[in-house]
Amino acid sequence: MPLSLEQIVHGLGGVTTRAALIELTSRAEVDRALRRGRLVKVARGKYALPHVDEARRAAAALHAVASHRTAAQAYGWEMKHPPDRPCLTVGRSRKLRPEQREGIELHWSPLAPDEVYDGWLTSPGRTFLDCCRDLPFDEALAIADAILRSGRLTRAQLVRLADTMRGPGAPQARRVAREATGRAANPFESVLRAIALDVPGLSVRPQVLLIERPFTVRPDLVDERLRLAIEAESFAWHGDRRALRRDCQRYTLLAVHGWKLARFAWEDVMHDAANVRDTLTALVEHADGRAERRADGRADSDVEQRRAA
Repeated sequence: MPLSLEQIVHGLGGVTTRAALIELTSRAEVDRALRRGRLVKVARGKYALPHVDEARRAAAALHAVASHRTAAQAYGWEMKHPPDRPCLTVGRSRKLRPEQREGIELHWSPLAPDEVYDGWLTSPGRTFLDCCRDLPFDEALAIADAILRSGRLTRAQLVRLADTMRGPGAPQARRVAREATGRAANPFESVLRAIALDVPGLSVRPQVLLIERPFTVRPDLVDERLRLAIEAESFAWHGDRRALRRDCQRYTLLAVHGWKLARFAWEDVMHDAANVRDTLTALVEHADGRAERRADGRADSDVEQRRAA
């Protein structure tokens, strides 16, 4: 059964471009969704589900400020789990009745004037820090990567913001800022990298150029010491014969050059991180064994050459 437009947008991180949607659906379906309000523009060239408009109305009704995932989505930043209800921040002393809190993810925190943008959103910097403080590492990293892709903030700015943070969440904010990169193409790749970063003995870099001819091979993640390439495989982008042929050529070329390849599906990365982590751990142990055997082989060869001499 084909995915609905809503499922596609959710799978792409809650925010996507018109061109990407047209490629995965059709121009007519995207235009129809915009006319009917199933899709709204949230930033230049970026579209999302109508949650953002709902959140803006909720923020106005409660005299609150949209924050966390909602603010990230309003800025056009893709994420692991798009918000299913408005994320709002109010002052610490603010009291709301139970019926006012219904359907809202509420946070209590003081906001300085320069931490509010356009009258209803936390500023980009404050949004980054809130996500680092209150979201798991993989979700915060996906949003930080999206910030860098958008050009709204630089990595140096993220590092400076994290360095100013104190209290709960500060160590994670500094780690997220250190690991963030705009080279990750989407939240899928960011979350896979977050899992890999917690695997002992694995040191990955995203989008490393390994082979240029006869065609380019640039895996999603690479550990050059272990000669291990890791791919985030999404059916949405690999669902036709041309894509299948291209991937077969790339993967075979990696094998010819002595690389080991691991491929992970979106569902496993997003919903079964423990299994992905265990698989990567086993791959590292196997690759480390191969590396030791290669080193022993070179040592034996050197000894034989010295004896022959």
